[in-house]
Amino acid sequence: MRTVTDLALGGRWTSLAAGGREWLWHRDEPRRATVRPGDTFADAGGLEECVPTVRGTPDHGDAWSRPWRRDGDEESVDCPDFRLARRIRTDRERTVADYRLTAAPGYRFLWAAHALLDVSEQATVEMAEGAELRLYPDGGSYGTPGVWPRMSGVPLDRLGPDDGTALGAVVNTPDVSVHDGADTLHMAVEAEGQPVSVALWRNLRGFPESAPYRSIGVEPMLGRVFGLAEAGDGDTACVPESGQVRWRLTVTARRRP
Repeated sequence: MRTVTDLALGGRWTSLAAGGREWLWHRDEPRRATVRPGDTFADAGGLEECVPTVRGTPDHGDAWSRPWRRDGDEESVDCPDFRLARRIRTDRERTVADYRLTAAPGYRFLWAAHALLDVSEQATVEMAEGAELRLYPDGGSYGTPGVWPRMSGVPLDRLGPDDGTALGAVVNTPDVSVHDGADTLHMAVEAEGQPVSVALWRNLRGFPESAPYRSIGVEPMLGRVFGLAEAGDGDTACVPESGQVRWRLTVTARRRP
């Protein structure tokens, strides 16, 4: 497995390659190279670090629009209310990213590994059957409760063909597998004492309304909602008295013979 990050542009993961394929999807977005903190999100694909929120203000968080720096094997960014640092290690089959957020005790936040994947219309998403979820139509601020994988007759685990819809869901589970032909990508998040989940962005050419395109986001998270504004008790990560929250993202790729 091989990973590449771009520290100058928000610490964005630009490549996650394994088994002869690239898993991260990309699109041309000229605004991505010139964004500043507070700008609306510039969707160029890859994997963006979204913290302290995904939807809401600031759009997709503070970290993606700021330059990061490297010190030894650690990459980090300083934002107004927190510092986020990570160490990424890879071997033949997996990538492990260890994160540390430093902030004042009691600080509440969400984090998402906003990974947009390059998968076919035959790809499927596997999560725990019957896991509780919140379903968000595009533009919706508050989620409707349901269970994985079917909601209001929609098979959320099926990723095609394009039907002009765009839906988001946050599923109460720590891990997810994406199957595409002979290839499987597995992602899992661990965070002791913090709520974890997996978000799905299932955009089958339903967003944006003016010029829709297809994009599939599979996003391990800390927290259980897309936006801080809607978060209730237990819906966000919270910094303890130590002033630090640590978590781990593990990504594994396999191909059937």
